[in-house]
Amino acid sequence: MPEQTIDVVVAGHICLDIIPKFAAAGAFSDLLRPGTLTQMSALTMSTGGPVSNTGIGLGILGMKIALMGKIGDDDLSGSLLGLLAKRGLDKTMVQVPGEQTSFTVVLAPPNIDRIFLHCPGANNSYGPDDLQLDVIGKAKIFHLGYPPLMRNLYANDGENLAEIYRRVKNTHPHVLTSLDMSLPDPATESGQVNWTKVLEKTLPYVDFYLPSAEESLFMLERDRFLAMREAAKGKNVELLDHISAADIMRLADKLRAMGPKVVNIKSGHRGIYTRTAPRAELATLPLFTPAQLDSWSGRELWHAAFNVENIGSATGSGDSSIAGFLSAFLRGYAIEDALKMSNAVGGCNVTALDALSGLKPWDETEQLVTSGWPNRPPHINNDEWKNVVPDRLWAGPNDQRK
Repeated sequence: MPEQTIDVVVAGHICLDIIPKFAAAGAFSDLLRPGTLTQMSALTMSTGGPVSNTGIGLGILGMKIALMGKIGDDDLSGSLLGLLAKRGLDKTMVQVPGEQTSFTVVLAPPNIDRIFLHCPGANNSYGPDDLQLDVIGKAKIFHLGYPPLMRNLYANDGENLAEIYRRVKNTHPHVLTSLDMSLPDPATESGQVNWTKVLEKTLPYVDFYLPSAEESLFMLERDRFLAMREAAKGKNVELLDHISAADIMRLADKLRAMGPKVVNIKSGHRGIYTRTAPRAELATLPLFTPAQLDSWSGRELWHAAFNVENIGSATGSGDSSIAGFLSAFLRGYAIEDALKMSNAVGGCNVTALDALSGLKPWDETEQLVTSGWPNRPPHINNDEWKNVVPDRLWAGPNDQRK
């Protein structure tokens, strides 16, 4: 087995975010009227996508990381690599001649909701042959994010996504595997994919599956997702607030049956639900300490999110919460504390407008938690759940340590 000198390899979607700042406020029709010149005051460029958000987030939290996104050799690639080079993270990126580097132009006039102009670029051709298996072999965890934004990974019912995880598992069984999703737009090509089939092919090779509630509902019960989304609109509430604890539990049962040993369902301001395998299954995974096996086995828990008074943006909050969860796991934390730190890192994220500047080093994040940072009630509304840590942690009916 190679020496594990990298904590996490983060692969998948990456792009360059280009954000021009408007010099003055105004009506959208005036600011962007054909044939006129609109004054801008500045331009910000930053990396975006889970390779950046989760990967750099892990680095801020003290983990040793390698990034494995795919870019072209165009002018934009130099800007993206330059941003990564400032953090020493450019060496393992996959650069391919003739490909277009993915970018997103973010138009955010004052007092007007943002408009995104996105080019998927090289993300669409990312596949198994872009893996650097020698680098992955030096890692403890292989994590990939956002296959719904990567055409080659969802084509043919996700055959290439499954092949990526097969190769990692077959070549390096000492590496724990982790997967994150994004929510497909029902009107797009990705939204027409049979995601249940994709998951059935892929999840047997995934150890930690870390999607959101909305993503899970769409991918497993598309018709129910669409009906519930319309009902939520009719009540003027978020879809997330329309999804019940029974819905989450049912989705987790389906996902666990497909193979992953740990299923976290991220639920935004309602916190994180987790369902884990029995000890005999969990013990087959690498990296678990004996103490962790005791706390992680056979659990069904729901940890409340932390309350943030002044929210900057939710951009990248799910990616950041994953960085917190994986960091806590690698530090040997009990699952209750891993969920707590996952929510805490996600809470730090939403204090800023971008995906990274709100994050704090690990010790500072822990200090925020221990200083009395209050939680938000997750509104489980299910008598089968017991509040085992007041206003913070609930145990479900399937929890074996309740």
